[in-house]
Amino acid sequence: MAQVCILGGGFIGRFYADSLTGRRGKDQVSVVYARKEETAIRFAKDFQVAHYTTNMEEAIAHPATEFVVIALPNYLHEEAVMLCVKHKKAVLCTKPLGRTADEALRMTQACEKAGIFAGYLEDLCYTPKFLKSLKSIQSGALGRILWAKSRETHPGPHSDWFWDIQKAGGGAVLDLGCHCIEIARNFIGKDVKPVEVMCWADTQVKPIDAEDHAIGLVKYENGAIGQFEVSWTFRGGMDLRDEVMGTEGTIWINSFLRTGFEMFTSGAGKSYVAEKAESDSGWQFPVGDEAHELGYTNMFTDMFDAYEKGESPMETFYDGYVVNAIIDAAYRSAKTKLWEPVQLPEWRGQEGLSKPSVFQEYDADHWFIKEEILPNGDKKLILKVKATGEIIEKETWV
Repeated sequence: MAQVCILGGGFIGRFYADSLTGRRGKDQVSVVYARKEETAIRFAKDFQVAHYTTNMEEAIAHPATEFVVIALPNYLHEEAVMLCVKHKKAVLCTKPLGRTADEALRMTQACEKAGIFAGYLEDLCYTPKFLKSLKSIQSGALGRILWAKSRETHPGPHSDWFWDIQKAGGGAVLDLGCHCIEIARNFIGKDVKPVEVMCWADTQVKPIDAEDHAIGLVKYENGAIGQFEVSWTFRGGMDLRDEVMGTEGTIWINSFLRTGFEMFTSGAGKSYVAEKAESDSGWQFPVGDEAHELGYTNMFTDMFDAYEKGESPMETFYDGYVVNAIIDAAYRSAKTKLWEPVQLPEWRGQEGLSKPSVFQEYDADHWFIKEEILPNGDKKLILKVKATGEIIEKETWV
């Protein structure tokens, strides 16, 4: 059983508590810290937490704290992690790990030097659909991955600090792009080095200093491309979708908004529908088990099981650092309008990869391009002559 201290009594802290107390069944939230006393008291009452405090270090150092779960605003992550290092407490941190790669690397190195367990709470890399897709990709079902695209859009976050560029560190790219980038990294291969980023970002709707909409491309050393689409201006709820294209297949995932559960209501019930839902009347798209569908339950199971086995979890602080480095490059690109290199002074994956050959041999004289069955049943082959480079076609009649 893990004795857990949650730092943060708001939206994400409550999601975490629901997930922790509802799945493994043997873990207990024993301490909660919140910046406001009324928030801490309410959280403790709702989740039967024995100890609450408005002093962060007191919560982390508490004898009932074995594991610290950070569910705080971005600007407090490093302070919280360093206190965990000071008191030698295992730590799990919500996304993004840092506001910048420098912050993330400092946290990563400090935890490793102290020898404490550190997990990166990237829930969307634990959704049931993602895990099954990843297993298929790793088995070779899609062949070589060429392109991985991830989209997260909604009308904007729920707390004031998200909208403050100094406290948050960025806008939609940092808040939502961290999910999308790590999803694509998993599909392409986390040991494949991201080399450069092209990003468009703009403030289209909200009166803020950060971007509320962005699209980016991440080029990987093996020739694969990751793509992210993020927005705080999308109307209609929260839209989470992924696409993966390989040489042997394709996967489409719809994780939220349109998942096969649709309901119409006049609004008489006035009840919660789903995260970021914009209305409680008309056609609704509820989610059966929101915490599970968003990956929280699988995520905590992986984290605590890895801790008990003395292993690394699927998502580590180092992964959070790489994501932050990609985001840093995206922000530079949004300003320069150029491809910007991903600066990774500490890279732990493969080195020197190159794009594999695109040539597939048909026979001794031809390269294979395409085969197609025509409407009348004939078969057509498109080939390239090795000696001349000429493109030809061959037809087989029924």
